[in-house]
Amino acid sequence: MFGPLKQYISNKITLTEADYAKIEAVCIYKKLRKRQYLLQEGDVWKYNCFIVKGLLRFYNVDDNGRENIISFAREDGWTGDRASLLTGEPSQNNIDAIEDSELILIAKANFDKLCRDIPAFNDMVNAILNKSFIVSQNRIHAAIAFTAEQKYLDFVQKYPDLSVRVPQAMIASYLGITPETLSRVRKESARKH
Repeated sequence: MFGPLKQYISNKITLTEADYAKIEAVCIYKKLRKRQYLLQEGDVWKYNCFIVKGLLRFYNVDDNGRENIISFAREDGWTGDRASLLTGEPSQNNIDAIEDSELILIAKANFDKLCRDIPAFNDMVNAILNKSFIVSQNRIHAAIAFTAEQKYLDFVQKYPDLSVRVPQAMIASYLGITPETLSRVRKESARKH
């Protein structure tokens, strides 16, 4: 199962086989069934998680029982609760599988050691974090400034594969609109295009 992570890394940086062996040695392989939790609110998150196969969602549940999806993570992507990982405090979020999924987990201490021991790996991680920060900023901007239709069209343009893999109610949650609003927006958009 290490092959996809090795391919992902090799597409970004050049490492020696010894470096790959160090990474593979600390990998924990995990399979999740659809709807199975990777992280539940109240637990402390202790890993960096690479998705080999499948689709996960990162979300919280408000006081009214409404799910608020913060992000989706699919093949060749990463997920986890960075706040809980860095602070050691219990997570306020959940991560579960939307599809049957295969994951590679690397414990924080091992991941930090890889970053110290393999400078190119550390550079890759920093580049991923920087890109993630920019994506988060753009998402906040869209949430504040875009109409429901603009949010939906932006989502479909940025994530065409997710728009067909993710249930419509989850897309609505991610966009911060009701399922009824999403249905209306989709119909209006289909008429225009």
